[in-house]
Amino acid sequence: MDELIRNLANRGFNILTAKDEEEALKLAKEFIDIAKSIGLGGSTSVKECGVLEYITNLKDKKVFNQYEKGITTKENLKRRKEGLLSDLYVTSCNAITIDGALVNCDGAGNRVAAMIFGPNKVLLIVGKNKIVKDKHAAFRRIRGVAVPKNIDRMNKIAVENGKEPYHNEKNIARKYTIIEGDEEGRINIILVDKELGF
Repeated sequence: MDELIRNLANRGFNILTAKDEEEALKLAKEFIDIAKSIGLGGSTSVKECGVLEYITNLKDKKVFNQYEKGITTKENLKRRKEGLLSDLYVTSCNAITIDGALVNCDGAGNRVAAMIFGPNKVLLIVGKNKIVKDKHAAFRRIRGVAVPKNIDRMNKIAVENGKEPYHNEKNIARKYTIIEGDEEGRINIILVDKELGF
């Protein structure tokens, strides 16, 4: 873990550590509470830590929540775009390599786009299960773990909303990115000593 933290810091990422979900939420609040506007990227990890619930219940912030039930497809897309210009963008990462690279895949691309450019700050909440040896292991993890579990999750959501399942690898994993560094302190990573998300 020390090697990983050192390598991430050398690439310009700001690293915090949390022993569990409760501590991760406490650390996340420090970023959330000073932000004026907040964008959201799809993340089971963010939900599992209680961060998504905390954000969506805020009354004094502009939250671009594309996951709000009952909104139209047009409104969903509008909020995704607005999130790209937020003060803070909150999501997770599919894989982090020991040498400090962030490896991700996305369907629409708004989550990976926001990590790369746009929001003033990015906050990633990442469980220890997403730490991998290298980029080859990162892609194996994404294709073998993250993609199948996210397809299953998205199809369940579709059924719950009375829609036919339609998510598959072709539309949930179309855009891949590798971030090997960023402007100092823009991307903030809370590494949680628990398995979180996919």
